[in-house]
Amino acid sequence: RDRVSTQSTWGTRDSKDITNEEYAAFYKAISNDWEEHLAVKHFHVEGQLEFKAILFTPRRAPFDMFETNKKKNNIKLYVRRVFIMDNCEDIIPDWLTFVKGIVDSEDLPLNISRQQLQQNKILKVIKKNLIKKCLEMFDEIAENKDDFKKFNEQFGKNLKLGIHEDSQNRKKMADFLRYFSTKSGEEPTSLKDYVTRMKEAQKDIYYITGESQKQLETSPFIEQCKIRGYEVLFMTDPIDEYAMQQLKDYEDKKFVSVTKEGLKFEETEEEKKRKEEEKASFESLTKLMKEVLGDKVEKVLLSDRIVNSPCVLVTGEYGWSANMERIMKAQALRDTSTSSYMTSKKSMEINPLHPIVKELKKKADEDKSDKTVKDLVWLLFDTSLLTSGFSLEDPASYADRIHRMIKLGLSLDDSADDTPLAAEEEDEADEGESKMEEVD
Repeated sequence: RDRVSTQSTWGTRDSKDITNEEYAAFYKAISNDWEEHLAVKHFHVEGQLEFKAILFTPRRAPFDMFETNKKKNNIKLYVRRVFIMDNCEDIIPDWLTFVKGIVDSEDLPLNISRQQLQQNKILKVIKKNLIKKCLEMFDEIAENKDDFKKFNEQFGKNLKLGIHEDSQNRKKMADFLRYFSTKSGEEPTSLKDYVTRMKEAQKDIYYITGESQKQLETSPFIEQCKIRGYEVLFMTDPIDEYAMQQLKDYEDKKFVSVTKEGLKFEETEEEKKRKEEEKASFESLTKLMKEVLGDKVEKVLLSDRIVNSPCVLVTGEYGWSANMERIMKAQALRDTSTSSYMTSKKSMEINPLHPIVKELKKKADEDKSDKTVKDLVWLLFDTSLLTSGFSLEDPASYADRIHRMIKLGLSLDDSADDTPLAAEEEDEADEGESKMEEVD
């Protein structure tokens, strides 16, 4: 009881009269945390309604932060210094559930029930103010580089969840995002810093999503951006996929995924002319490749985005990326009915300057029905599935094609198969034939 009354009287004290040690002791008392807080925000709101609040940002995220059956928040609600409840779900949004503290309202009725609270307009205003003050607290944390690094490591996911859920504060929260990029070096970069480094001809903010930074650094999708000196952000957190669906732009610069359709670069008249000539020259090959691959790809076209790789698989601008497809497939309780129309149609982009593609064109021009050409087309498709972040649909066929290429490299006869299984099958076939002869 003493502890509850102590907590309720804290809101009446002026923040200037409270020392850091007192704040730390109070934080430990209300949170049961063994560490001190990272930041504190103590404020008093007056006007249409009146309330006092103390909010704390912890140093580390709880291990069960995103558990569905976890207590929804850590804000204790008081009305005129009388404790009401410690799990008032409507006082703070889901993405801020890590924030701990107390709120003491002068306007809510003392005998208010949980059902009445949900419809209460006063509570909605308190919630709006708490979000605003939390963002101010994060701004203060951002002033200290080391503190913000800790904060971002622990609660970066929460901010991205906020971008997905909170449309009103989305632009403000974008300032807190940090990503590694092709130019960031050891420390992740902010979007503000990215914009200051943008090239004169660059109109968009380029990003790529995937499983790991190491994988993305060698991705064929970023080759053209590297050549042009355009920075590409690496997004390796699954929640980035959801956040980017909502965050369309930053400081009037549009976000563009380098793995999707719609990637355009500035071109000179000379480059445009060369592209048109290449398109006409490779038309027969792209047509043949589409015929061979059938409904596996929507179209085959020449690429603007690759430089050193022979081909990539690009997804539609508004469908799932390869990374999103991987995330959705990993969902244990996923709804398979949505997969059919959200799974993006793949377009195969080939590099007309790559020696493999040039040689393939030469072979196809000589003989369109050549089995080797078809094999190579399928091999390029399967390889680009892997390099573009997809999973193989038919690993056995891919392995067969690779084995045929290995035999070719070792100058082995493709028909000569000395495996025990093949020998057994031949024996069985011979036995079958001799039995048929006996019947005759």
